[in-house]
Amino acid sequence: MIEVQGLNKFYGDFQALKDLDFTINKGEILGLLGPNGAGKTTTMRILTCFLQPTSGTIKVKDYNVFDDPLAIKNMIGYLPESAPLYGEMLVYDYLAYVAAMRGLDGGLKVERIAELVDTCGLKEVVHKAIHELSKGYKQRVGLAHAMMGDPEILVLDEPTSGLDPNQIVEIRQLIKEIGKEKTVVFSTHILSEAEATCDRVVIINRGEIVADGATDHLVREFGGGAVVDVVLQHDDALMVAAEFKRVAGISRLEEITQAGEGLVKMAIFSKEEEDIRPALYRVIREQGWDLLDFHRRTETLENIFAQLTREN
Repeated sequence: MIEVQGLNKFYGDFQALKDLDFTINKGEILGLLGPNGAGKTTTMRILTCFLQPTSGTIKVKDYNVFDDPLAIKNMIGYLPESAPLYGEMLVYDYLAYVAAMRGLDGGLKVERIAELVDTCGLKEVVHKAIHELSKGYKQRVGLAHAMMGDPEILVLDEPTSGLDPNQIVEIRQLIKEIGKEKTVVFSTHILSEAEATCDRVVIINRGEIVADGATDHLVREFGGGAVVDVVLQHDDALMVAAEFKRVAGISRLEEITQAGEGLVKMAIFSKEEEDIRPALYRVIREQGWDLLDFHRRTETLENIFAQLTREN
């Protein structure tokens, strides 16, 4: 449904996007993940025709952003990170205003507003001024705005930014419900959001795509296997690492850190699902080290994200 090819964007001498290539299928909930400044918002603004790319293109169905921006805008509902709401207006009046801009009037307007009030959970606040609402309800009003024209595609920029945990869960459920009928693209740097909501994620770092796929696929592809976290009473982290490296089945050691005076903490990655704890424990016992913590965990999207977007 959406095809991005060779997408580049420069702001002066700064290159914000570097040859992005990905597709978004109809009915898919796609998460754009990345740290702040990775290029997520720039990608979304180009997708919604608010910005033009320096080179490359985006096609939505048979339209492209250079030749058919108005046709694309008519298919897309866009909610920026800070929803552009008029705080002094009542929620109902604001939605009626948006409906009028979308060319809805009479019974059709009333019907559409009622549908969105129900879908977005605005019944309790529909006759309140927008400035009186919590951040969560303001996001819901912004979402209703984005959906007023019944778009085929919803583009949401950090839709849960600044919300409390309960509001995050509510917006997450709302996005999943909307995703049953529409194609949804949303950006976030909250990994739990992506795991709980998305069919697929694209991870962007410094303007480049570093991973693309379903969350479980990315964990298998980049995670490799399980991880054993170890904390020892010891003064020499390098010596500890050298001893552990003799164990068969280790794929790599996480960056070694001195957890505190006389403490060594490290994450030891195993190949595939092989359990290396017995072999590690034999090394610890043979060396006579004092063991303070020793547990196994499976790789998570959060660990993969950190691995793919760390500064070095």
